[in-house]
Amino acid sequence: MVAQVIPMQTHKIDELIDVSMPPKKKAESALSILVCPSGFKESLDTLVVADCIERGIKRVLPDVIVRKAPLFDGGEGFAHALVATTGGELRHLEVTGPVNIPLISHYGLLGGDFSKRTAVVEMAAVAGLRLVPKNSRDPTITTTYGVGELMRAALDEGAERLIIGCGDSGTNDGGVGMLQALGARFFDSHGNELAPASGGLALGTVADVDLSGLHPRLEQVKIEAACNCQNILCGPRGVARVYGPQKGATPAEVELLDAALNAYASVVSRKLGRDISTVPGSGASGGMGTGLLLLGAMLRPRYEAVTEYFGINDDLFRNCHLVFTAEGRLDSQTPQGKIPAEVALRAKRHGLPVIALAGTVGPDAAANYLIGIDAFASIMQGPISLEVAIADAERLLTDAAEGVMRVLMLGKSLRVPDSVASRGQASPMVYPLL
Repeated sequence: MVAQVIPMQTHKIDELIDVSMPPKKKAESALSILVCPSGFKESLDTLVVADCIERGIKRVLPDVIVRKAPLFDGGEGFAHALVATTGGELRHLEVTGPVNIPLISHYGLLGGDFSKRTAVVEMAAVAGLRLVPKNSRDPTITTTYGVGELMRAALDEGAERLIIGCGDSGTNDGGVGMLQALGARFFDSHGNELAPASGGLALGTVADVDLSGLHPRLEQVKIEAACNCQNILCGPRGVARVYGPQKGATPAEVELLDAALNAYASVVSRKLGRDISTVPGSGASGGMGTGLLLLGAMLRPRYEAVTEYFGINDDLFRNCHLVFTAEGRLDSQTPQGKIPAEVALRAKRHGLPVIALAGTVGPDAAANYLIGIDAFASIMQGPISLEVAIADAERLLTDAAEGVMRVLMLGKSLRVPDSVASRGQASPMVYPLL
């Protein structure tokens, strides 16, 4: 594999994240809105989502102060954004894609305050769901082999620290493909070696693992992963049951994948000397968290990790009156470590109301009221196909943000007694600010 060097223009953090504060003399009177979204999977990246929400807001209130802090959850766009923020370089090379077909992917070497020996690998860029053709989505066979190839290339270049962005994956192989690319070998009960890049279903045959052939530099390298630490490997809340259907698994395949991951968990637990089946983060990105645990990686909650990498802190929530967040789908999984949930948690520490916009809203989305999201809305305007919604997502999101702001403006004419408002589940209304 030969990597092509792509220098990245340095962008200061405040160019990607608009953290400008209101002028002091207007701080008490000017309405300030903070926009902290995630991206919309297979549709809009985080930066575009933030821009759309800002446009919608300013259609209604052109002079309002909007501060944008788009949050990358370790998924699509993570490596590009972190490299751009630090003035690093991208490396492009051919690796194995999720359906075992070669593709051009990338990893980054970071600059700025990071050591030049820090590399970032974005799982979505090589094993992401968007890279799996919709008519071929089958997590029983998709592989993370290409992730390991990117890690190996970074190690060969001298990386001393690896940051792995886990998100938006299209795989369910427990990180076994990644480990194989780095030199690990897996065997069944008869001593037969598992073929490289076999996919998630093949984990059911795994009885032993040999790590003696791993890349020699892994012993000296610090590995950390930005992942959803709410995700576990096995059981009723295991990754196959929760995310398998989204990746194309049928109900029968979900059962097979869960059984395969249980077999794999037994092998890994024996190797590490502790039960990892329900370790926080072990199920992240189709079980990639478990594969990384075998390498001694530190699994970090992605909001905590990403805000550190991008230099974001809770000061963002100061001197603002209202917070917008967003993600592709808002449902009962959102409170389990998703970006909107983390944003709401921090906003509530500052007593701020939170509105969430989503591509789609699940029937069980009311669970989000309990975590600090005061109101939410889908951007969909009628019964349209997913393909049309994705193609028109920028307009739909901008229109939705505008619509929400127009509803909020009704607060100027509403006079709701506190005693009435307190009987609902929402926070006190924000109309006095408008």
